[in-house]
Amino acid sequence: MFSHVHLGANDVEKSRRFYDAIMGVLGAGPGTYDAERNRYFWSHNGTLLIVGEPLDGEAATAGNGMTIGFTVEDEAMGHKWYETACANGGTGIEEPPSVRTKMVGDLFLAYVRDPDGNKLCALKVMG
Repeated sequence: MFSHVHLGANDVEKSRRFYDAIMGVLGAGPGTYDAERNRYFWSHNGTLLIVGEPLDGEAATAGNGMTIGFTVEDEAMGHKWYETACANGGTGIEEPPSVRTKMVGDLFLAYVRDPDGNKLCALKVMG
C-alpha cells in the first residue's frame, strides 16, 4: 500500500545508527547516504524508509498521533527489534512488547520512540 515513509531527524548520524540497528533486525542492510540532502535510505521488501533533515530547513518534530509500523516475522523478532531499538537510543513506550487481544484479532505489538521522538511499532498479526 505505501511506497515510502520519510522521517525528519535533527541529528542524522545518530538516527542512522539507530535505524541501521533496527532495520538490520528486520533483514535490511545499512542505510544509503544522500549527501545532497543529508538523509539516509533503507530499502526492504519493496518499500523505502528515508530519514534526514527536513527539506524546509526547520527543526524535525515528531508527528502527534502518528505511528510508523514495521512488520516482524514472529514474536522473537519483535522482542529483538524492541531490545535493539532501546539499546541504540530509542525509548520503550506504552505496554511492554506482548500479544494483545483487544484489537482486530490477536496482534504482537512493541512500541518505541526513536531519538527524535517518532513513534514506531513492531507488529505481527497472530494466527
